[in-house]
Amino acid sequence: MARGFGRVRRDDLLRTACEVISAQGFGHTRTVDIAQAAGVSQGLLFYHFETKDNLFAQAFEYAAQRDLDTLAKLEENGGAPLARLRDLLKLYSPSAKSKSWALWIDAWSESLRSTALEEVSRTIDLRWKQALRAILDDGVAEGAFKCPDPDGSTWRIVSLIDGLAVQATVHKRVLTRARLAELVRIGTATELGLPPEALSD
Repeated sequence: MARGFGRVRRDDLLRTACEVISAQGFGHTRTVDIAQAAGVSQGLLFYHFETKDNLFAQAFEYAAQRDLDTLAKLEENGGAPLARLRDLLKLYSPSAKSKSWALWIDAWSESLRSTALEEVSRTIDLRWKQALRAILDDGVAEGAFKCPDPDGSTWRIVSLIDGLAVQATVHKRVLTRARLAELVRIGTATELGLPPEALSD
């Protein structure tokens, strides 16, 4: 029996949508799959989200919010640019236990066909770039980093992590997480005129 409009929370629907999408992928998930998993009618999903694209975009945003909350705390804590950079690289790079990168890769692919999902993924992506750029700017201002083009360095560092993360997530036997972390440290250190060991834990 589907639950009534007043008995279901929007967050519950988004949480269930994330679980189904993570298991099946955006391209293979139907609204009926999410409705059945949540124990509600498809009509209730469309009442809350209007379209499938909106539901998928908001589910992805919901899934990404946990990492964004951690990023906000990192920014609030402040500290030396080098320490903040280490923390951000650790947070942004894929970990062995994290499933978020698989969802990100799937979302990027689906964004080619969904305006709503593209807008959400682009907004979140720019949020990470803004956080990194702020750290680089502070590091340059304090003389901790040698970086003549912080904007270019921001794009190159993020693109390096994105590309390596795709390889490590999709081709698990090609690139280990340890090797990924080493390559990120070397690439980032090169951009900022640092020895790679400066970015080690």
